[in-house]
Formats: sequence, structure tokens, C-alpha cells
Amino acid sequence: MKVVIAGGAGGVGASVAFNLLLGPGDDEVVLLDRRPEMVTSHAMDLQQVLEQGAIGSIRGGDDEDLPGADIVVVAASAPLTVNESRMVYLDANARIVAGVTDRLPAGWDGVLLVVTNPVDPLCTWVQQRSGIERSRVLGYTLNDSLRLRTGIGRALGLAPGRVEAWMIGEHGNLAVPLFDRVSVDGASVRLSDDQRAEVKDFIGNWYVRHVGLDSGRSSTWTSGLGVARMVSAITHGAPDQVWPASVMLAGEYGIEGVSLSVPVSLRAGAAGQILEWELTTEQRQGLQNAADFVREAVQGLGDLTSADAN
Repeated sequence: MKVVIAGGAGGVGASVAFNLLLGPGDDEVVLLDRRPEMVTSHAMDLQQVLEQGAIGSIRGGDDEDLPGADIVVVAASAPLTVNESRMVYLDANARIVAGVTDRLPAGWDGVLLVVTNPVDPLCTWVQQRSGIERSRVLGYTLNDSLRLRTGIGRALGLAPGRVEAWMIGEHGNLAVPLFDRVSVDGASVRLSDDQRAEVKDFIGNWYVRHVGLDSGRSSTWTSGLGVARMVSAITHGAPDQVWPASVMLAGEYGIEGVSLSVPVSLRAGAAGQILEWELTTEQRQGLQNAADFVREAVQGLGDLTSADAN
């Protein structure tokens, strides 16, 4: 499989490449970025990862690599700043993402995996703008569920990896934690009100705490591993696995025309099925609030033309 990483010179993009080479797939990984010296540096470095037993190939590329890609991972973004919401990047990152997707040919049959934030408005806008089949425009949102699991593990005093829990909705302040689907070692667990409050504080303030460090970096390692595993699932098909991913809804959960994070299965080359889990009234309202928020945000991008984007 040919995987082109737009923004491959950045921290997340390079981490995705590293984890792809360590993964099970024999992938052709191509780094695409406007900083050729950084692309060359990463490619030179990662070549010695291959010497240590990794498989696949790694090289720098250019826009001509996009049409032949099986999967395009979009990790390019505007520089990180101290802020309280990913929405501050919407206009700038829409131009960046469009600069990639506008170079995909009509009828392109690959998968577009968007990591760039804010992921839900961008997935919604790009799918509408490009006409790519909705099951092949996916947004990476696993980190929300991972942070929820970390928060629950902390509240329960558990070692990492024992909790399964899910966040759906918007990748941001309107994410919806599904506390009624929490399990530990496969057994259902009910959190107390105090424990839920502790978890909500952890997940609700994680982003602000992190960007407040003014480190200039995002969740490089988490996203790199998560995206690489998602690429592997898309490549080989993982119908028995459930992934949270932002995908355009067409009536699922009573929502139309908006991309939100929902549980999906992944078949080779696309999202195979959107799973419609039973939700409480409060959870459904939270999902609807997220949909309204994303829809309004996308409407603000309506005047962005192709010339503006490029």
C-alpha cells in the first residue's frame, strides 16, 4: 500500500511514518511537506529504522505522489499556539487541507484520513467539497477515547490498558463520554458521581493544560501510533474491531450532513459500517449539540474558494 503523509515533516506526521514502518504492513511510506530539508532529514533517519528490522520503504515525495496514493494521511497544520479551542485553527487549516485534497484527481478511490484539527468541521467540509464517498473520508479521533480511559483508570486506581471506554461527538469541548459503556478487563463497571466528576475534569481540561505548556507540539506519540494502527486496519480490514472515527452521517443517530466521531468498523479501503449504539436522552442531545456546532462552523467556510485554499 502507498501511504502519503501530508505534513510528514511535522511531529505527528513523522511519528505516523515511524509507527507504520514498525507495523505489520509492507507499506510504501511517502513524506510530503513544504519543508524539504526536514523531509530529507526524517527519511535519512528512518532508513536506519529499516536496517533494524522494520519493513516497508520510506522516502520524500511531492504533489505528484498524491493521485497514486491508496491512503492520504493529512497531518499538516498551522503552527500551534496557546489557546482554549482547536477551532482557532479552522480557517488556516482548511486552506492547508484543501491544498492537499485539491490535488487529488476526480474519481480518486483512496482513503483520506484527516488528523488536522478541528477534525470534524474539516472532514465535513472536505467531503462536501471533494465529493469523495463519505465512507472514505475519515477523521482520526481515537485520542478522546484514550484520554477518557486514562481518566477512568486514574479515578479507579488502575494500571493503563485495563479500561475500555468511548467518546463520541465533536473532537473538542462537545465530546460525549459514554459512561454506561465502561468496562475493566471486559467486565462492566459503574462509576460513582464523584468518580465521573473527576474523569470529566481530567478530559475536559486536558487540551487546555497541554497547549498551556506552550511547548509548540501536539500529541505526537499518541497520534502517531493511533493513526498507524488505523491505517493498518483500513489496509487489511478490521470488521471485528470498533474504532471511534469522524465520518459523515447520513441519518445515523438522526443526524444528516455532518461528520462526527461515532463507532465504526473498518473494511479494506473504507469505513465498513457505522454502529448505532443505544444512547441515553442526554447522550443523544450531546451528539445533536455537537452536530449543530460543527454545522455552524462549516457554514463559516462557505466563502473559501479554491484559489484561497491554494
